[in-house]
Amino acid sequence: MTIEKITLGGGCFWCIENIFKRVKGVISVTSGYSAGDNINPTYQQVCSGETNHAEVVQIEFENEQVDLNTLLTVFFGIHDPTTLNRQGDDVGTQYRSIILTRNEQQQQTALTKIAELDQSDKFTDKIVTFVDQFEQFYSAESYHQDYYENNQDNQYCQLVVAKKIQKFLAQYSHLLKD
Repeated sequence: MTIEKITLGGGCFWCIENIFKRVKGVISVTSGYSAGDNINPTYQQVCSGETNHAEVVQIEFENEQVDLNTLLTVFFGIHDPTTLNRQGDDVGTQYRSIILTRNEQQQQTALTKIAELDQSDKFTDKIVTFVDQFEQFYSAESYHQDYYENNQDNQYCQLVVAKKIQKFLAQYSHLLKD
């Protein structure tokens, strides 16, 4: 069994954490911050836009059960990778679309996936997802972990997160854990 990690950002981490936790072969998903300037930033600092961090999820997966290409298919299917520094009403560099890779093979898989999608008719505009080498990940505060599961009455969860989960379930139900 080979375990890999990939770090992905596609807007608010509350939106994508719950989705990836449902995917067969995913071992763990942790919300956090990456690709910024400050050591161990807080949520308030990241939200200020002054740390240059992105809200991300760190995904640990067993690549015999789910490969990176499949995870990237889900990633590009659940957010808009053509909008720079925003997802819907969430605006700022912390909401940028980003893929942070651990090795050359992951980097090539990500760049190939982007090229394939840019050549397809899936998106009207070109993908602006930033692809770079992973450097550091800072776990978000404990109340951000499993946020959707613990805050389903929250209006943002009902209006935004739940809608993304429904889109995922409609398109990718074949990838759900048993």
